[in-house]
Amino acid sequence: MKKLLATLFFLMANQLLIAQDDVSIVEPDSLYREDQFYAGVTYNLLGNLPSGIAQNGFSSGFHLGFIRDMPINKRRNLALGFGIGYSWNSFNQNLLISKGSNSIYVYSNIDDDIAFSKNKFSQHLVEIPFEFRWRSSSATEYKFWRIYTGFKTSYVAANSSKYKGEPQNEKYKNINDFNDLQYGLTLSVGYNTWNFYLYYALNPIFDANALLNNESMDMNAIKIGLIFYIL
Repeated sequence: MKKLLATLFFLMANQLLIAQDDVSIVEPDSLYREDQFYAGVTYNLLGNLPSGIAQNGFSSGFHLGFIRDMPINKRRNLALGFGIGYSWNSFNQNLLISKGSNSIYVYSNIDDDIAFSKNKFSQHLVEIPFEFRWRSSSATEYKFWRIYTGFKTSYVAANSSKYKGEPQNEKYKNINDFNDLQYGLTLSVGYNTWNFYLYYALNPIFDANALLNNESMDMNAIKIGLIFYIL
C-alpha cells in the first residue's frame, strides 16, 4: 500500500514539474489531455440497511489516483478515461463485529442501553476507474464545465473493525467476511475546481457469510462529496 501511494505522489509531482517547465510555450497544444490526476473527499452512507442498524457520527472517505485521458473526437471534448487509484473509507454505525467460537465472526446490533464511544469499520481499496467524459474545454480554455460518468471496480486490500464500549473493546483486522471485490457507478459534475462526486455501489459490502439475525446483509456503500482534478 505504501509503495502504491508513493508511486501516485511521484507521478503527480512529476507532471506538475513538467507543467511548470512548459509555461513558456506559446503555441497551444492541439493534442492536449485533461484531468489525469484526481483527489476527492466524501461523506459515506450505507444503503439497504438491515433492520436495527443505523449510522451514527461522521463517516468519511479520501480518494486519489491517476486516470489516463483518451480523447475520442477531433475537438477533444469527448474522451474515455481509464486509471488506477487508492481509497480509504470509514463507516460509523451500530453493527457490532465480534468473534465467536472457532474464530467465526458474529454480527449483532448494539442495543440502545449499551454505552459505547466508537464503533466503525474501515477499508483500504485499490481502485480501477473507467469513465466516459464530456467537457467544454479547448486547447486554450482551462476553466470549463465537465460531466464524467463511469464505472469503478475496487479491490479491498485491507479492512478493520473497531469498537470501544461496554462490556469490552473489540478490534479486528482483515475480516474475511468483507467482499474483496467492490464495484459501482460514478458521476462527477462541476465547473473548474469544484466538482460534485457520487459513487453508488452495485454489490454489498459483506459477503453471504456475514449474517445478522440469520439473514445476509445487503447493505452497500454510497459516497457523496467533492472531487478535484489536476492536469
